Amino acid sequence: MKNGFFIFSILMSLNNLSSIPAKQLKVKSISIDTILTEKISIRAILLDKYKLWYAADGNRFGNYNLKTGKKEERQIQIDSLPLQFRSIAKTKDYLFVVNIGNPAYIFKINKSNLSWEKVYTESHEKVFYDSMNFWNENEGIAIGDPTENCLSVLITRDGGENWEKIKCGDLPKISEGEAAFAASNTNICIKGNKTWIVSGGKKSRVFYSPDKGNSWEVFETPIVQGQSMTGIFTADFYNDRIGVIAGGNYEQPEQNHQNKAITSDGGKTWKLIAENQGFGYASCIQFVPHSNGKQIVAVGTSGLYYSADSGNTWKQFSEDRTLYTIRFLDNNTAFAAGKDKIIKITFKN
Repeated sequence: MKNGFFIFSILMSLNNLSSIPAKQLKVKSISIDTILTEKISIRAILLDKYKLWYAADGNRFGNYNLKTGKKEERQIQIDSLPLQFRSIAKTKDYLFVVNIGNPAYIFKINKSNLSWEKVYTESHEKVFYDSMNFWNENEGIAIGDPTENCLSVLITRDGGENWEKIKCGDLPKISEGEAAFAASNTNICIKGNKTWIVSGGKKSRVFYSPDKGNSWEVFETPIVQGQSMTGIFTADFYNDRIGVIAGGNYEQPEQNHQNKAITSDGGKTWKLIAENQGFGYASCIQFVPHSNGKQIVAVGTSGLYYSADSGNTWKQFSEDRTLYTIRFLDNNTAFAAGKDKIIKITFKN
């Protein structure tokens, strides 16, 4: 009986130890491999199995195969217009890209053969779409600058075949000079059915929908605002409670106060972090996967920065000021893109 009790005690101890979360290892250094170099500007990327898809300037979209190292690229030519793509989203079989400027087009792209078709057109002197994402295989959203007294919000409920613009009467009104920035395709964050949209300019707020765009409410933020190039340029949510926003003053890129904030209540309230510390203007911010919302990476005109303590302190890992957007493959590997390049970043503990 004594031996049995002893073995039982050991098993219980091991069980208790296994229930304790593993300590998150801080990143100590990074290594960078450049996987694509050419004359190109890339602000929208996504990872899909073993392919990295990108949307770029010069009417271009394409992918880089992470297994073979080969690139596929196409140009979308329509009415001889120069198109610049800064948004990209996906379903299982299709990609979607939307260009900035007037007229605006959404293109549906077959992943298997890269053929494309135009599924939405909007002409307006103020039209300018900034970001897009999908909730599931059938339902997606794209957002852009206001053409009336609300942000432009497009919704699809049929897998991207058709897109409908939500009437301003069904959306929160914006303030004068409030818009959005097409910095890195991170104006929209989705967790389950919940959606967050960030704005900037003379007013910088968070628009929240609990039900895939059917209803909305708005939350104030302490991010710098009041001028046309100030506000939130990027956001990410680790789960439906923990989120981070960043940006700043594009015209004063070294300003590192009132440019980053965090929430623990789903975006209702925001707390400024690392005031007068860390990076200045940021175009993209992302949580490190499986980090309990503690580890964060940002890129922008200050370079690449990393935080291991929910954004309270930051360490610079790269001085490259030409990276616009970043996405994680896993908690040790990310890919970033920007001016004339795509790079692979390995985070080392």
